[in-house]
Amino acid sequence: MSGRVAADPVVHAAGAIPWRERGGRLEVALIHRPRYRDWSWPKGKLDPGESVPGAACREVAEETGTPVVLGAPLPTLRYRMPDGSRKEVRYWAARVATDADAAALDARDLVHSAPLTEIDDVVWVSAPTAADLLTRPTDRKPLAVVTELHAAGRLATRVLAVARHGRAKQRSAWTRGEASRPLTAQGEAQARALVEVLSAFGVAEVVTSPWARCLRTMTPYASRTGLTPQQVDALTEDAVRTDPSRAEELVAGLLAEARDAVVCTHRPALGAVLPALSDATRRWTTGTVPDADPWLRTGEVLVAHVAGRGPDARVVAVETHRPPHPQ
Repeated sequence: MSGRVAADPVVHAAGAIPWRERGGRLEVALIHRPRYRDWSWPKGKLDPGESVPGAACREVAEETGTPVVLGAPLPTLRYRMPDGSRKEVRYWAARVATDADAAALDARDLVHSAPLTEIDDVVWVSAPTAADLLTRPTDRKPLAVVTELHAAGRLATRVLAVARHGRAKQRSAWTRGEASRPLTAQGEAQARALVEVLSAFGVAEVVTSPWARCLRTMTPYASRTGLTPQQVDALTEDAVRTDPSRAEELVAGLLAEARDAVVCTHRPALGAVLPALSDATRRWTTGTVPDADPWLRTGEVLVAHVAGRGPDARVVAVETHRPPHPQ
């Protein structure tokens, strides 16, 4: 015997706290589950191969009938289920989707509503009423963060995502120039997997290096949404090597304008792109912007949640995702 004790399996789930404002008052959505006779947040287990943000959006749509766009991440809840297994639920604040989110919603798969035997009521209530209704005391923890963000004017956010292209063929195996070096089969799968994540955060604008490996990484999302990628030379490796300030200014502009955009670039360029995001963080920002090479892995995306515009734009939270990518 090795003497090692096998770790308990963890059931991974995702959900969100849908929110809206009515007359300046914050309201959140709760669901009622007749099987458990409880009030809780919409959530559920991940489907095989599903990303965590994608699962959160799907579960909210299934259980409330309302499509949402994820905002700032909230505290993860961990607890034991009745059968003794461990469960981990990741949550986000989630605004109700609008017509402006049509492109991102087009990239999502069709969702079927949960049956009445699973969810028999959905209510929009004030935060204090939600705290009283919630059956599980720990469910008040993410609600408290939503309330704090709203009071501070940081609940309504836009997204600026930075993606590193999918895995590409090795430089030594490609002789036709860096600009045309393509993705591998794994890189193509990573590109397809990003669609679910970018859609979950409501990305409505695609900005990319025109080099093949970046453009191909953004192609699946552009195809599903109907968006036309903006190809910007300043994001290429050559341009950043020559004048990194152009890439820095591009990202700083997107940050100030809060346009729900994704920027796809190369590892060497991330050192110029990410500091612009770091400059907009504050001591209260949740999460950190990577500050060392390689910054992001291939096929990984950093999502910055931004409140305010112009010189007042501030990063409320930072998270990274590298979704599963079945071949």
